[in-house]
Amino acid sequence: MNLQILLCLLLLVSAVTAADPVIFNARSASSGRWSDASTWEGGRLPQAGDFVQVRAGHRITYDVHSPAALRMLHVAGGLTFSREKSTLLEVGLIKVEPGESTTEDGFNCHDAAPVANVGAARPLLEIGSIEQPIPAGVTATIRLRHFAGTNPETLPAITVCGGHWEVHGAPLSRTWVKLAAPAKAGDASVQLQQGVTGWRVGDRVIITSGQMHGSGHTFRQDAKNPKPAGTEERIITAMHEAGITLDRPLQHPHHGEGIMRCEVANLSRNVVVESANPAGVRGHTMYHRDSSGGISYAEFRHLGKDGVLGKYAIHFHLVRDTMRGSGVTGASIWDSHNRWITIHGTDHLLIRDCVGYQSRGHGFFLEDATEQWNVLDRNLAVQAFVTKKLPQQVLPFDPNDGAGFWWANGRNTFTRNVSCENDRYGYHFELAKTSNFNPVLRLREPDGTTAARDVRTLPFLRFEDNESHSEGLYSFNFGDDENGSVHGDRTHPFIAKNLRAWEAHYVVRPDLQFFLLDGLRVKNAVYGVYHPDYDAHVYRDLDFDNVNSEPVNRGHDDESIQFGDFTYERLTLANCRVGRDPLIQLACTAPKAGVSGHFKDLVMTNSQSRGGSVVDLGGGPRSETLEHPVSYYFHDTSGTTRVVSMQFPDAMKDADYRSVDGFTGSAVRAAKVKPIAFPQLLAPVDDLPPATLITSIRHDGKRSIIRGVSHDNGEVASITVNGTVARIITQQAGVADWEATLATPANGCFKAQAADQAGNAELLPHEVNQAVR
Repeated sequence: MNLQILLCLLLLVSAVTAADPVIFNARSASSGRWSDASTWEGGRLPQAGDFVQVRAGHRITYDVHSPAALRMLHVAGGLTFSREKSTLLEVGLIKVEPGESTTEDGFNCHDAAPVANVGAARPLLEIGSIEQPIPAGVTATIRLRHFAGTNPETLPAITVCGGHWEVHGAPLSRTWVKLAAPAKAGDASVQLQQGVTGWRVGDRVIITSGQMHGSGHTFRQDAKNPKPAGTEERIITAMHEAGITLDRPLQHPHHGEGIMRCEVANLSRNVVVESANPAGVRGHTMYHRDSSGGISYAEFRHLGKDGVLGKYAIHFHLVRDTMRGSGVTGASIWDSHNRWITIHGTDHLLIRDCVGYQSRGHGFFLEDATEQWNVLDRNLAVQAFVTKKLPQQVLPFDPNDGAGFWWANGRNTFTRNVSCENDRYGYHFELAKTSNFNPVLRLREPDGTTAARDVRTLPFLRFEDNESHSEGLYSFNFGDDENGSVHGDRTHPFIAKNLRAWEAHYVVRPDLQFFLLDGLRVKNAVYGVYHPDYDAHVYRDLDFDNVNSEPVNRGHDDESIQFGDFTYERLTLANCRVGRDPLIQLACTAPKAGVSGHFKDLVMTNSQSRGGSVVDLGGGPRSETLEHPVSYYFHDTSGTTRVVSMQFPDAMKDADYRSVDGFTGSAVRAAKVKPIAFPQLLAPVDDLPPATLITSIRHDGKRSIIRGVSHDNGEVASITVNGTVARIITQQAGVADWEATLATPANGCFKAQAADQAGNAELLPHEVNQAVR
């Protein structure tokens, strides 16, 4: 026989195509322990290379530590990992899916996938539970191994298709904390700002960068193009009250004072999902639609398929709200070749206290602009790298160029997150209408109806108390270059509150209309407010310390065009020693008459321009087109000063305009004018109801303890569960953690809903029926 034909026949025998039903050679015969031969048909234990099936109705405890890799494991019943002994499962594919048959495909599981019978238990893969996680001192590891002849674009994988997957390791009090004091190069220990529990000797940690990097800097290390990166990996060798001791001294200094404090993050967990060969074919994980479950305090490492759409380290794929109240808490996702956590076509998830470290492409990523009411709270994003666009990606305008956080629908909550040393952006909210993307989408409204909405007009649900440092390009970038394409309105503006940026290049680029920035602290930056699309913009309580090129940039920068009015109130410039440009750049022209800008309570200490001016045009427009003048008003206790460009002499006939030494530059003139009122450009209202997530239900005798999270664009006032008022444990930045204790209902149903201080009541409560898992 021809050798080539023989090889082809051997491949046909060894490989099962995605369209072919799998023939299992190891199937469960009853419930029991994996290691017990009587659990399996014929008394034969699963062996290396087997196709294994846990049949519906059987509950098996995985209790072995085996390097013998299974080709495939189909969980149609229940598989629970032991909590008493450490375990290892090596496998090519785990598919959690109902039915007696399935295919060897690690992605497309729902076109013809069966649905569990009504009232029947869902297929369950349980590696710990919220109530009973895998305890400290016990490890559970799933190692995804590629088998020759299988599809490298979809395998190896863990795919949940209408099933239930729980992954819960031993909790940590905090997964990352700030430094309590500076750490110098050569130090072998660091001080932590708060005590931690759950951290152990032998854990892998990172100490984040405190360096400022130039525009467009790329951090990825490789032999052909080495670039400096300040984040350092170490192993804990000792724990002490004030901090941790490291296995070797630090190479770089790390800040630990004031606003400038680097982070220390723990990457190690006792539950691990990893690729067997990080340098070869990597694995991915996915919750598909109609699935349920959740992840807490687990480690996902060396996952993600480089350049392959939909094959991410952790992926919620078109789940919509079947996983409402679930999500990922306290996980570490590191060395990913395709993002950390991707939320695609999915609502009402909680992503909290996660650490993402080193990803190709964006890190924490919301994929198709339909995602709503998700909460990303207190996560750390470090080193998301520039890579190529993914083939057939949903949003064509996204270059996938390395943002710690990337999203395209404002109706989500981002609070208390920190982003550091990403190739391009800390936070990138991006939307654009293109020839192959129409931003008018069918979206679910707060009352449950569905409507066609231009997603560009949906303001942030909450964007507050977020921080960025040491990025390659922008700390915060919002909107689109096209004027007015991304916009709110006077009563529903885009609002960002209490932000921090340090060791930054461009701090904030607000390319949207109707925008309120309420609180921004900056330390050590090149540009402050950069390339603003001024049009109903309000800036309050901005504190810039050592912003050394352009603290306040002009409208559309080099175009020097201002499309609408703005106000700055309580702007403080300290230690801003800039070059030839002024401290505050003014736009030269506007496309309509009557456009103005207003400054009130401007404070400057030890700040000046070598050009000698506080305000000037900063070089004027690159275009010769001049349409209408812009008036700038400085309101203070001595009256009102108006500043106008010299390009418009007719605009200076109302007073005696002069050059003011130490204030105006060469291209503008100023005059005292009749006082005018400081305008109120925006009047935000709260007419959006809160959203509630039930995150856990624990039974104690005849009573149940229900915990959850509610979030709002205002403040949450109350939460009820089955009519019982819940106790709000904490509320920060509009995110309220709560608890309720009540008699366990006979029908197993729990309904939680919230109201906010503006009187808005939640119209779509979260309902959980424990009788149906």
